[in-house]
Amino acid sequence: MLNKYARAFFTRVLTPFAAFLLRRGVSPDAVTLVGTAGVVAGALVFFPRGEFFWGTVVITLFVFSDLVDGNMARQAGTSSRWGAFLDSTLDRVADGAIFGGFALWYAGTGDNDLMCAVAIFCLASGQVVSYTKARGESIGLPVAVNGLVERAERLVISLVAAGLAGLHAFGVPGIDVLLPVALWVVALGSLVTLAQRVVTVRRESAEAEAAEGPAHRDGAEA
Repeated sequence: MLNKYARAFFTRVLTPFAAFLLRRGVSPDAVTLVGTAGVVAGALVFFPRGEFFWGTVVITLFVFSDLVDGNMARQAGTSSRWGAFLDSTLDRVADGAIFGGFALWYAGTGDNDLMCAVAIFCLASGQVVSYTKARGESIGLPVAVNGLVERAERLVISLVAAGLAGLHAFGVPGIDVLLPVALWVVALGSLVTLAQRVVTVRRESAEAEAAEGPAHRDGAEA
């Protein structure tokens, strides 16, 4: 949902920066790797210690690399299957680090087994939601549904809540409850999105097989 609007906006905003990096001889793949490393470091260094505000600041600085690298590739005319594969793969790594960081906090100092389980569910369901689309497309189906909570929504909801919850350390009372609420929203939204995609793939698969049936029968008779 957010991808449709936010990506186009930030792509326009970040185009001059992408052009600057290209002039400096920086490759899109390098931006992808550095951006992922920054997100992973921000999530696994700060979140398990409960430093949600600073962790979110660090992650936000690097997460925009996901838009910059693609912009650079288009400007340079070097878009490739490898670049798309690397970008998608490292997105999963970054997402895993973010929700893994939350899970480590709740498993340790946060001392909340239920929220640890919810964070792990967010991690796993996010990976499966992405896989369902990729797998459906790999067998020739369009998977023509965006879903309620995609990657952009998962990141925005969880990181905004984490950043605000981190203000609790600066004396803002009661705001730390935002992170558990956000994780529950992401978990439930991911579950709905997964169901939407599974239903869509089932419908598209049935339609494709129905359309192919007569042609296959004619070929067999010939």
